[in-house]
This record gives sequence, structure tokens and C-alpha cells, in this order.
Amino acid sequence: MKMPLREYWDLLARHIRPQKGRFAILTALLLGSIGLQVFNPRIMRRFIDDTQSGAAAEILIASALAFIAVAVLQQIVTIGAAYFGENVAWTATNALRAELARHCLNLDMGFHGDTSPGELIERIDGDVSELANFFSQLVIRVVGNLILLVGIVVALFLEDWRLGVAILIFSIVALVSLYAVRGLAVPHQKAFRQNVAELFGYLEERLAGTEDIRSSGAVDFVLRGLYKLQYEGLGHWRRRERMFMVVRIVGGAMGLIGNALAVLGGFYLYRENLITIGTVYLIVHYVNLLGRPIRELTQQAESLQNVGAATERLSDLRRIKSKLEDGPGADIVTGPLALTFDHVSFSYIDEEPVLEDIGFELAPGAILGLLGRTGSGKTTMARLVFRLFDPKAGAISLSGVDIRQPKMDHLRRRVALVTQDVQLFQASVRDNLTFFDRTISDEQIQAVIEELELAEWYGSLPQGLNTQLETGGRGLSAGEAQLLAFTRVFLRDPGLVILDEASSRLDPATEDLIERAVDKLLRDRTAIIIAHRLGTVHRADEIMILEKGSVAEHGRRTALISDPESRFSHLLQTGLEEVLA
Repeated sequence: MKMPLREYWDLLARHIRPQKGRFAILTALLLGSIGLQVFNPRIMRRFIDDTQSGAAAEILIASALAFIAVAVLQQIVTIGAAYFGENVAWTATNALRAELARHCLNLDMGFHGDTSPGELIERIDGDVSELANFFSQLVIRVVGNLILLVGIVVALFLEDWRLGVAILIFSIVALVSLYAVRGLAVPHQKAFRQNVAELFGYLEERLAGTEDIRSSGAVDFVLRGLYKLQYEGLGHWRRRERMFMVVRIVGGAMGLIGNALAVLGGFYLYRENLITIGTVYLIVHYVNLLGRPIRELTQQAESLQNVGAATERLSDLRRIKSKLEDGPGADIVTGPLALTFDHVSFSYIDEEPVLEDIGFELAPGAILGLLGRTGSGKTTMARLVFRLFDPKAGAISLSGVDIRQPKMDHLRRRVALVTQDVQLFQASVRDNLTFFDRTISDEQIQAVIEELELAEWYGSLPQGLNTQLETGGRGLSAGEAQLLAFTRVFLRDPGLVILDEASSRLDPATEDLIERAVDKLLRDRTAIIIAHRLGTVHRADEIMILEKGSVAEHGRRTALISDPESRFSHLLQTGLEEVLA
């Protein structure tokens, strides 16, 4: 299996090109380091020959000092080259991480439903780290050692053409041998990395459900699944290591053969009085120096196998296209929006419809109360309006504009969704409210906080808007989290708001505060309220009841209340909570 160098370059090219200056410095340092490594043994050769010929002490001291100075300089240059190599590599791969994260965030929800967060973390962090490690060594160890190898062969040719030919043939045989075995472990390394990704995904899902796992007595079942994944990973690791061992054996054998050639060749030429003892040292040193590129190229052959598997997986991830195509850029009018469902049907899985032939119109500024049992399609309708999925049939429009025509960012600024589960991030209060939008001023945020009666809570924050929140909003009450979600909506000023029973888990006092906030939120806006409780739909202008993905009833709330035969009237009489459970 060959290392996909073209795919590797395609992954990093756009992030490497902006660093041309660093690359130029890196190239100069690398060539300087190699030149010093080839030159310094020649100083030692002269020192040995001068010693043999009885040269003056001043000449020997000068040679020794020159050798030490060049050795120190060579170390400094090598460190500089390593620094710039690492710097370029991690700058490029960090940019690649950001690109892949953005790519994944823009993929449709079907992809995220099939892919666990743990697996994505392993791809974006683990596999990209493989690329970073390889790239930082690619220039220093692979390219650098190849150039060093060429320099050593040329230097040996200058000493004796026969020795140069022998070492050239040996170098070619060594590199061809390494090339032949370098791909043996790629399939097993790829399987091992896939197993690691599955293990991360398994742990992420099970740790997130710790409470349910414990309460249902499924701890042993979870551990058995963990042991199974680890056992499979051990098998892939063993097979990979066996193949790596073949690569190491080939590299070690090449090193032994090189040393043998150096010793035998030097001995033969010295015995024939063709070279001096200093030149024998030079030959042995060069061939030993040649062994280092071969050893390191062997190690990088293993790295090539690792990075080959990582590159393929990352390229596959980047080639995944969202099923939702961004619109050409139509504008959605400001103010409250009209909402139209035109014979909309949808299913997550073929042959299992979730919504069937849904059709209705909601006037600008009107409020629709959406009712139905669990699984009737209420949340799916909200997802379709927000364009997390596209209908399988029919169309949805906002004030006459098909929602597939605007850019998604524009659509999602004009439509807001508030659910019971408010997602808060480990970031400042400001960033949690603005989603990192620096165009929203602190004055705007504080004005909304005042309007939503959060001033007392805001006053308790030790650092105001700079106060850091913990992941998931730990330390906040459910009511405060909901009000923060409402604040986000106010700052975006959408024309359509979808509320998924935002006050179903609150105490009465907090619920009163939430209700006042909802009244302010829905003022001069179109809204859909997905209701599970009777008290939530009292502000609705229209009521729609879904049943098994179809509209069972739709009409003005007042008309349905006055009609004793209507489903809604029946719900009011029997108790909404019980009927919709």
C-alpha cells in the first residue's frame, strides 16, 4: 500500500504556502547543517594525517579548535532547523484542524447522527497529530537525510571513484529495500487507528450516559463492550508491530552491510597505499554517518505507514459532502416572517416516513401551538424550518422565499430555535450570549439583560460579561440557562422563533419570569410553540395537532375551543399532559 503523498500535500498545501519565509530559513539552515556534517570529518582527517606526519603543535591545535567550532556551529544550525521545522508543521496542522472542524460542523445532521463525537475527536486531533509529527520530521529527517546521503556519496567519489561506486550501489539497494517493505504495516495501522476512533466514540457515549447505565445495572455490559474493543485493538497492534519488525530488520541489515563495506574497503585501499590512515577514518566516519540516514529513513518508513493511514482517513473525511447545499444567497425580509409548508414530506430512513404531506400557512406575527404525542413529528418540523434537514418532498418558504435559496448563515439568523436543553460552553458569558460574534457590543448585551429581568443575576457575576461559565452551564439554574438562551435570540433579532417547551422543568416562580420573557420574545415575531403542557398554548393564535406525521387538526385556537367536537377541545377537557404523554 503506497503512501498517498499527493493526498498528504493536498491536505496541507494551502496552510504551508503562507509560510514561504519560514520555509526559506528552514531550507538554508538544513543545507547549512548538512554541509557542516560533511565538512567537519575532513578537518579530523587532516588532524590525523598531520599527527602521523609529526606536524607542529600549533597546526594540530588549530585543527582541533576548528573541528570543535564547526561541531558547535553544526549543532546550533541543526537546532534552528528543527525549531523551524516544528514551527511550520504545527502552524500548518493547527490550521488544518480548524479547517476540518469547520467542515464537520457544516455537514448535515445525518452525518453527525452516524458519527460519534469521540470518533471525530480522534480524526481531527489524533490523525492530524500524526501528520504534524511526520511533517516536522519530513524535512529534517527524510529530505535532510536524503540530501546528506547524496553529499556523503559525492564526498566518497572525490576520495576514490571505486569506493564511491560501491557506496552508491549499497545506498540504492538500501533505499529500494526500505521502499519495498515500508507499506507492509499500513493496512494494520489503519485498522488500529480505526479501532482507537471507535474506542473513543464508545467511551464518549457511555460516559455521557453514566447515570442511566448505573440505574439499569448495565455496568458489566458496558465493560464487556470495552474489553471487546480493546481486545480487537490488541490484535491490530500485534499485526502492525510484526510488520514494523520486518522494516526494522531490513534497516539494521543495511547498516551492518554498510559498516562491513567501509571497514573492508578502507583496509584494502590503505594496504595498497592508495589512501592515508586519516582517509580511512574519513571513509569509516562517512559510512557510519551514512548509517544514520538509513536508520532514520527506516524509522520514517514506519512513520510513512502511520501517516499514510491517517492521510487516507482525513482525505475521506474532507471528501464527505453535506447533503444540504448552501443556497445561492436570496434575502429574507426583515420583521415577522410568514411561514408556508407546501405538501412537505420527510423521513430519516427510507420507507419510514416521519412527516407526510404537511401543508399550512402561518401569517407574519402569528403564533402556532404545535401539539402531538411523542414521535408525531413536532421536533422534525422545527429541524426542517431551521434547515438541519431538507424535505424529501415539498417545500418550505419564509415570506415567499424557499428556505433553500438563502445562505444558511442568513437563514439561521432569521430563524431561532430554543429548546429545553440549553447548550452552554466553557467560555465567557459574553461569548456564550453572542456565539463569539465581536460585532455585538457590551451595551447591546446589557440592554437585553435588563429587558429580560436578569439584572440581579448579572450583578452577581464577579467579572461581569468576562465571567467564565463551565461546560454545560454548571452553576446556573435551569431558569437562568433558559433566560440566557432567550438573550441569544434577542441579540439576533430573528423574524421566526421556535420554542420547544422552554419552561417545562421549572419551578412556578421561575416559570413566571420565563413567561414574561417569552411574551417579550414573541412580540412582533412569528412563532411556533412546541407544547407538551396546557399552559404553554394559551398565547397561540392557531393550533396544529400532529398524529403519526400527519396533520390531525389545524385551526384558530378560539374556533377549536368553541367546537366541542374538536380534538383540541377534547384535550382541554381531559388534560393535555396526560393525552400527549
